[in-house]
Amino acid sequence: MTALPRQTLRIGFVGTGFIARFHLQSLIGVRNVEVTGVYSRKAENRERFAEAVRELELGICRPHGSLDHLLSAGDVDAIWILSPNYTRLEVMRTLHAEIKAGRSQVFAVACEKPLARTVAEAREMLHLAQDAGLNHGYLENQVFCTPVLRGKEIIWRRAALTTGRPYLARAAEEHSGPHEPWFWQGDKQGGGVLSDMMCHSVEVARHLLTAPGAARNSLKVKAVNGTVANLKWTRPAYADQLRQRYGNEVDYRNRPSEDFARATVTLEDEEGRELMIEATTSWAYVGAGLRIQLELLGPEYALEYNSLGTGLKIFLSRAVKGSEGEDLVEKQNAEQGLMPVLEDETGVYGYTDENRHMVECFRKGVKPLETFEDGLAVVEILMGLYRSAEIGATLHFPAPELETYVPLVARTGV
Repeated sequence: MTALPRQTLRIGFVGTGFIARFHLQSLIGVRNVEVTGVYSRKAENRERFAEAVRELELGICRPHGSLDHLLSAGDVDAIWILSPNYTRLEVMRTLHAEIKAGRSQVFAVACEKPLARTVAEAREMLHLAQDAGLNHGYLENQVFCTPVLRGKEIIWRRAALTTGRPYLARAAEEHSGPHEPWFWQGDKQGGGVLSDMMCHSVEVARHLLTAPGAARNSLKVKAVNGTVANLKWTRPAYADQLRQRYGNEVDYRNRPSEDFARATVTLEDEEGRELMIEATTSWAYVGAGLRIQLELLGPEYALEYNSLGTGLKIFLSRAVKGSEGEDLVEKQNAEQGLMPVLEDETGVYGYTDENRHMVECFRKGVKPLETFEDGLAVVEILMGLYRSAEIGATLHFPAPELETYVPLVARTGV
């Protein structure tokens, strides 16, 4: 039996890629936590990550040569699953098996978005966590974005209480494309941009529409309508560019995934009133970098946020030469001109507050704001949108066929 609260939560990372580095950097702003272990398939990645932990003074991190070894280590309390989408269910199965066999002392688990590639996988992830007695958290950073936290608090305290609840949330996330080849492979990732980024948009919108203190399932999904398209990366020149960048792993001439998606989600609140979510996501946006746009509308008010509308901007003339990088904003697309700068990406994007929340909940044995149950609900919406796009019609909920549904672009042999 784990005695709680723990003075310090000891985290083991599974995965050392782009998102793991974001999470690690954010932990500088989190108290009562140490990173004590890491597992990745490549030894050099494990060693590099462990060294980064030491440099950031976040603990003595041991690189582990196998997942079993990490999970059975006596100095790991909680696991952060940050490995690619197609590996997450197997990680969870191994964690479940180690706990049930009495070989692991892990008592909490957090998983990066999306929780899984299908409803069936997401439901198994939740079942495994519950059966193993784990406290579980779904890592959806946009719910914890600083403008979202502050904006929602003001809207619901000052406006909704006097004129009525918000009824329309809009969310958009766009950039010029993912970093790793598996993101572009429908079977490994679970889809295209809809799976990769719409998970952010529908959940942050659902969060903004949910009354403070109310359960997320207080809003019922009634219907979804989705559209997907290939706008940029299937054009021959760009498909060839992907092939040059990633080799034969990514073949967008013959096996493309969507690079644009649009969604309309109809919900119903506790009193039967209709609410709406409008969301768009794209890998075909070329601007300063990653752009997140949010709106929340109600009877007498509106909230607006654009992540590229920063207070800090820098101008670099043609005389300033430099190599490509992302030192100003994620998915940066230029090295010259007038450019916005996110001076604290991990904070603005929500990773710091997200990890602070998860650490404190796990350390104290409290249920997090975002759990695997929410992750499952998000996947159900995503699969509904894929199904709607495939059949060219609105899909009404409940939709039992989603239990076994696999998006068209994720089906092997199609």
